Amino acid sequence: MTKTRHKQHIIVALTIGIATLGLTPCINAATTPATLQKISREAADDSQGFAAGTTGGSKADAAHTYQVTNRTELLNALGNETNQTNKIIYVSGTINMNADNNGKALTANNYANGTGYNLTTYLKAYDPSTYGKKIPTGSQETARNNAQKNQAKQVQYKVPSNTTIIGNSNAKITGGNMIINSQNVIVRNIIFENAYDFFPQWDPTDGTSGNWNSQYDNLTITGGSKIWLDHNRFSDGAQTDNQNGSYYGREYQHHDGLVDIVNGANNVTLSYNTLQNHDKSMNIGNSDSKTSDAGKLHVTMHHNRFDNLVQRQPRVRFGQVHMYNNYYSATNSSVYKFMYGFGVGKQSQIYAQNNVFDIPTAATKDIAKVFGGSNLTESGTLLNGQKVTGIATLNKLSPASWTPQYKNMLQDPAAAKTTVSNGAGPTLK
Repeated sequence: MTKTRHKQHIIVALTIGIATLGLTPCINAATTPATLQKISREAADDSQGFAAGTTGGSKADAAHTYQVTNRTELLNALGNETNQTNKIIYVSGTINMNADNNGKALTANNYANGTGYNLTTYLKAYDPSTYGKKIPTGSQETARNNAQKNQAKQVQYKVPSNTTIIGNSNAKITGGNMIINSQNVIVRNIIFENAYDFFPQWDPTDGTSGNWNSQYDNLTITGGSKIWLDHNRFSDGAQTDNQNGSYYGREYQHHDGLVDIVNGANNVTLSYNTLQNHDKSMNIGNSDSKTSDAGKLHVTMHHNRFDNLVQRQPRVRFGQVHMYNNYYSATNSSVYKFMYGFGVGKQSQIYAQNNVFDIPTAATKDIAKVFGGSNLTESGTLLNGQKVTGIATLNKLSPASWTPQYKNMLQDPAAAKTTVSNGAGPTLK
């Protein structure tokens, strides 16, 4: 189910609320513990691999340290996407990006109003039995695209350079798509949920039977560099894909990725995050044709929890990706059924060490799936309590052409499982 549309075609610069920067910066000792204030000043040290040296907004002065509790405050604290000022933004409570200025949740009707889009009409217009296996064009596809653009203006928000965003206890951002196309950004301790696209597009050429494709990730790193994502949780939340029904025999899917790293992004680290309850979890590189990604997409992923995910954990094109001490788990009762772990895409170079898979339905062949790639180095993998070998050989893959040159705190896989189980996700206090 390869996604063929490029995210950069729809990413829209937000202007709502940014023109008036009247937000009062504050640190409230009653709601922001002193330990969390100290953590917010941390930089990514040498143990963080490719993102080492990322400082975010750690040098922010008091005038550029903010406490935010709603969408308007968050946008005002972020400011214009081109500003370079060091800033620390503390998120408290739940921020719904899909809500108006009065906090009222917005619906598909709000975004489709005036566009002429109607789902029933759309389904009739592009029914494969009459329309054929062609990419939709015409008035209803134009209307759908316009409605989606209206939603994008509301739910997509950009993070400027030299920014740290950190959550107080149980901080959550829901219904939105955080976009990082800047430099030197740290995001920690936040629950990201339900980047929900009201207007999926039908693509009859995606796979053998076609698929519904959606636009928004919980977080997209697109062209940015020096990015550290640490101790966050990403999921579909309560609005899982099985609730949406199906059309043309395919699930009407409203979610895209959890975290995507695309369009020449570079020097990124994900540490101690939880990614759960989702289908297409993570793309590193978004297109086989994006040859300009070669030499970029350097990503370190360590001590992350991948829980009840279907695929793309991650799927990699072009990038050099170091995967170590991550823990993969699944339950038979989940609506999201595991398909594969590492996606070995075009010119990808995955270096995997001491990862753990507790997935009752998985076999050795399911740990990696080949999508046109030819290189994988793998060692120390545990599958359902047993050490497995030969994953690269089984897939007829050659070793990666690189070796991580930075320091890392590589753990025995059994110890790593305990560390991740106890420490991944928004646990900073």
